[in-house]
Amino acid sequence: MKEIELRTKVADSEKITINLGPIDLGQIDLLVQEGFYANRTDLIRTAIRNQIASHAEAVRQTVLRKSLVLGLQHFSRSDLEAVRQAGQVLQIRVLGMASIDSDVSAELALETIESITVLGAFHASPAVKAALAGRIR
Repeated sequence: MKEIELRTKVADSEKITINLGPIDLGQIDLLVQEGFYANRTDLIRTAIRNQIASHAEAVRQTVLRKSLVLGLQHFSRSDLEAVRQAGQVLQIRVLGMASIDSDVSAELALETIESITVLGAFHASPAVKAALAGRIR
């Protein structure tokens, strides 16, 4: 079986919304006011990174056990055409972000992608997402 190299690029960020009680929010504002953090977002990002770091070994073991790509996996039309030409199909498993170029047709995606598991963000055209809906886990 021929191995196909897929390109990666720097990941984009996603905006999330959280709800905090007034006491937690007040404590965050106090820490910002006292100069421990530049702003609320800085504190929240730092807290999240610290929690992720404290569970790094569990994440590493899960990534290995589930055969996940850690980071960003990007698929261009030429990548998927090469997969089709090789007579292969992809089982995409990503912890981070998976993206498919906007010029990839729904038909090409269906021919070359057997399943998609993304813990994080999945970016693709609405047509490709709709076509693959039954294959996204």
